[in-house]
Amino acid sequence: MSGEAVGPLERGLAVLHAMAANPSPRMRRSDLTAATGLLRSPVDRIVATLQRLGYVRADGRDVLLTPRVMELGNAYLASCGLVDALEPYVVELADELDESVSLAVPDRDGARLITQAVRRRALYLAFHIGDLLPAERSAAGVVLASGWEEAQFDAWRALRRADLLDAGFPAVPARDEAPAEDESERCLRSRAAVARRAGWALDEEWIEPGLLAVAAPVRDPAGRILAAVSVLTHTSRHTAADFPGHVMPRLRAAVGRMEAALHRAGGPTDPPAPTARGLSPRPAARPAPTAQDLRESKGELGMEFLESLARGLAVLSAFGSAGGGLTISAAAAATGLSRATARRALLTLHHLGYADSRGSTCRLLPRVLDLGHARLSCLTLTDISRPHLAELAALLGESASVAVLDEDDIRYLARAATSRVLRIDITSGTRLPAGPTSMGRVLLAALPPGELAARIARTDRRPLTPYTLTAPRRLAAAVAAAARDGYALVDQELQEGLRSLAVPLRDRDGRVVAALNVAVHAGRSTPRETVERVLPALRDTASRIEDELATAFAYVPLVVE
Repeated sequence: MSGEAVGPLERGLAVLHAMAANPSPRMRRSDLTAATGLLRSPVDRIVATLQRLGYVRADGRDVLLTPRVMELGNAYLASCGLVDALEPYVVELADELDESVSLAVPDRDGARLITQAVRRRALYLAFHIGDLLPAERSAAGVVLASGWEEAQFDAWRALRRADLLDAGFPAVPARDEAPAEDESERCLRSRAAVARRAGWALDEEWIEPGLLAVAAPVRDPAGRILAAVSVLTHTSRHTAADFPGHVMPRLRAAVGRMEAALHRAGGPTDPPAPTARGLSPRPAARPAPTAQDLRESKGELGMEFLESLARGLAVLSAFGSAGGGLTISAAAAATGLSRATARRALLTLHHLGYADSRGSTCRLLPRVLDLGHARLSCLTLTDISRPHLAELAALLGESASVAVLDEDDIRYLARAATSRVLRIDITSGTRLPAGPTSMGRVLLAALPPGELAARIARTDRRPLTPYTLTAPRRLAAAVAAAARDGYALVDQELQEGLRSLAVPLRDRDGRVVAALNVAVHAGRSTPRETVERVLPALRDTASRIEDELATAFAYVPLVVE
């Protein structure tokens, strides 16, 4: 099989994996050659191809992963079927217990988190979707190991020998010293045996002091353990003695509902359970690049574009629209590639451990989440916006910002300033009244009519400049115009000489979650000229930010920070 593997796809996935595993988000191309053992020339071509596909970006001499690379992990999460089927019950259990709840699946020598509902407190769960936890150090891992055959213990033992300090598990603190090999195995076997008899496992500060977790297995219709549901808390809230008794009745009931949903569906890869309250339907995955798209990229980049790498990643991405996996014919149809090309890409993914086969159907494995998804699952709206703001400010030579509505004000999340003589001293966290600002008006325009009327009624009537709209009727008309036009232009209402133009930023469900604006000096152009020059670039930037928001937050709640 390895003889039929696609070399550029192998090397490209090695580069992505190296970037995702690197402690720093930034890498030089020379760092990538050292991490992968590849020569500089293929690394340069791989980076150029990944940049063209939107999976990495260059910042000076550094290369960084972009949120779009998460679509590879999203392809696994969509195709496995477990997240869509069981996430509603994870959220419901977290609501019932007021504790963080996670769902993990087996992945080589550990437990891979694929969904969670987190309760944010001063002390809260710091794991992310895609994180891998050691089997012997987590309740979820012990529960999964309770169903292992001897061959799986053998595979676990071989992997542990190569990583005695848990360096391959960046989500957990590394061990201070390596345990004896037989000690680790005795520990895992003992804990798995207890979990097998009890039907659940207790993590009594195994991963970190203060962290408690109780986990129970979720079985498929044939009785095999598919996943583990964990409820997590802190010792400031519960003790190891009382936590299982507090959790287990509701946890067992939740597992029963999960397994009933899987039985009704016939398995984890069939249509998901009905959406629970508070969870909106997930949008369709972004279509995989077609053969025509790849030919166009090849035509523009020439020899720098590795078409076979791009084809392989297109096949991987195509799993996002294929619940249950892909046959060779389905992969070819989804991407417009030939059957032979699709087959070689699937064989390569299988050879590298990112996929396996059941009959004629190939399905992705959780290891795909190592390709940047676990690394980027902690991104916030601010993180995603910043590089786009910098590009927009550089393109227009004007300052650009992102803000959210915070009570009757807007609060700045990120800003890219220019080096002009006339500058406005605004930083992240700055608050300004919503009414006389362009970002405030597009944010107000998204409110329900009753809430909007209440906000306008309590707006401060004192003018900030001679141009400030203070009459409620005029302000309401300006907000209505922003809703109608899809943008707001505010001319010198906040400060004389300052004009700004803003558009909304929407999440994957179409809800306005923030606003993007560009501020200019009013003396350099007319309002109409400002709109003609700025609005196209502003809308294009908003579209790119929204595209990344949809990818990054397809399987995690949008974090507005």
